Order: sequence, then C-alpha cells, then structure tokens
Amino acid sequence: MKPQDLLCPRPAGLYCPPGGFYIDPVRPVDRAVITHGHADHARAGHGSVAATPETLAIMAERYGEDFAANRTPIAYGESFTHNGVEVGLVPAGHVLGSAQAVVKWKGMTIVVSGDYKRRRDLTCAAFEPVPCDVFVTEATFGLPVFRHPDDRGEIAALLKSVEQFPERSHLVGAYALGKAQRVIALLREAGWDKTIHVHGAMERLNRLYERHGVDLGPLEPATTGGAKKDFAGAIIIAPPSALADRWSRRFPDPVDCFASGWMRVRARARQRGVELPLIISDHADWDELTATLDELRPGEVWITHGREEALERWCELAGIPARALRLVGYDEEEGE
Repeated sequence: MKPQDLLCPRPAGLYCPPGGFYIDPVRPVDRAVITHGHADHARAGHGSVAATPETLAIMAERYGEDFAANRTPIAYGESFTHNGVEVGLVPAGHVLGSAQAVVKWKGMTIVVSGDYKRRRDLTCAAFEPVPCDVFVTEATFGLPVFRHPDDRGEIAALLKSVEQFPERSHLVGAYALGKAQRVIALLREAGWDKTIHVHGAMERLNRLYERHGVDLGPLEPATTGGAKKDFAGAIIIAPPSALADRWSRRFPDPVDCFASGWMRVRARARQRGVELPLIISDHADWDELTATLDELRPGEVWITHGREEALERWCELAGIPARALRLVGYDEEEGE
C-alpha cells in the first residue's frame, strides 16, 4: 500500500479516500477533521466536524453554533474509527485546542501536524511527537533565517520600554486567537500584574480561554472611557490591523509593537512602522522544524504551506524522502 492510498491532496484539501473525510478542507465538505481554530484551517459549512472540544468551542464562538450540521468532540489521546480508518488527536502546541491528526489504516500511520511549535506555551498543551510512516509538516518559517529568540526575552524588552517611557502607552499588535493570549500570559509570568487593556475584537476569545482554564489576570476593554493620559504607562493588546487604524489615536503617543515571527525580518517591521518588533511566533522556526523531522525520522515527509523548497532540500540532505504537497488556501498571516 502507498501512503497516497490513505491520504492524497485534492482541490478541497487533504483527503482520505478509505475514510471519506478531509483534514482542514478549504471549502465545505461532508466530513472534516479540523486541527485548530484559525480561519484558514477551520471553516464553517461542513456537514460533520471532528475536532478537540476547545477547537469546536472556538469555531462556535467565531461562526455561531450552527457552523456545522454535526460535531464530534475528540479529546487528546482519544480516537474514532470511520470506514475502518482510525483517527486520533494529539497536541500540536500551536494554540488552545490545536492538534495533530494521527491517521491509521492497515498498518500505516500518517500524522498531519497542522500548524505547530515546539517551545513552551502557557496557554496550550505542548507538542507530542508521534512515530509515523509519513509526517505532514508545515513550513511557514521554513528558512534558516527564521531562528526565533526566547519569548521571555522579547517580553522583557517590552517591559523595559514601558519603564523607560512611562508617559507613553504601548500598543501591541497580536493575532486575536492564540498570540494575544500568549502575550498576556507571558506578561503575567514576567510579573506584570496591572490591568491589561484589550481591543474589543479579542474579548470573547479571551473569555473562552479563561473558561478553558487559562488565567489571563485583570483585563479591561481598551474602549473604556477616559482621557488619553489615563492610558499612560498602559499595555494595550489589539489586532495588528488596529495599529494603523484611527482607533489607536485615543492613546498617548503609543509605542507601536508587533508580536510576530515575521518581525525577524526588519524590513517588514519598517514597512509597517513598528517601533518595537517582538519576535514571538506560534509556529515552529527553522531549528524546530528540522529538529522535529530529525527526531521523528519518518519514512517520508510531506510539506504543506510555507517555504517548502528549503525544507525539502534539508530532508534530501538528511536522507529523508520528502515532497511538497503545494496545497492552496492556507494563508501566510503577518500576525503568525
């Protein structure tokens, strides 16, 4: 049996012919397994969706309770069988509820990692390596230039700036799902116990995280009335698009910050007018990608969205057969 008999790329996404389901399909399908709640992986309109309880809750929060005709919660370590194909979910370390799909059939195991990272994150379960015949990996930051620093050092730089400029506010652009909550948790870990102000677009997801046991500390809407001077010395978390929006003018001389793995590329920071880049990513960097493949040593590696060519070449030099799937429909987000 070839791996392609178990999983193969189709226009709607990665399809399992014997199981009759897709993994993270980019258009509505009858049956879907969803790895995590980001919009390029989790879409509304499927007939049936299997995912972790956290991912299902995120989808319901974003799309409404009727986002799918049927939903099947699969906790980490659990599995279900459909048409003889067993599917289990294990942590991916990307965001709350993110999972790798472990697909087994006739003695073959394929692991679809979705999006993942290997470093510590106080807001989600850590990545768990699973031995497999084929490992499907992302390559968002699949170039050697992307070696991300310790996120605690980036948060220390933010707090140092707050100390140096107490008369200014610090406006941190962060992706609404995952990144914002991680930045808040890192600030709390670093000892920042003051109220953190958040953009209204993040309030519902923050509450969802807290319902699932992630303590974010005292938060208040950034829309709370008051004079500009009331936000002096404050830290405000907002979607990246809000940094250039008229909304940001309510704060006193804000220091524009941006938490993203793309801030490793200084030209991107300059283009966006970011004064304080924070290199904090929810994806594996180059070293994490290659270390994961070296640890797993699967029989074959399939590479999805991102810098596929560089990782494919690394696999060739490492003696691991690899190919690029070239799936379409997965966005390269600035806020990742």
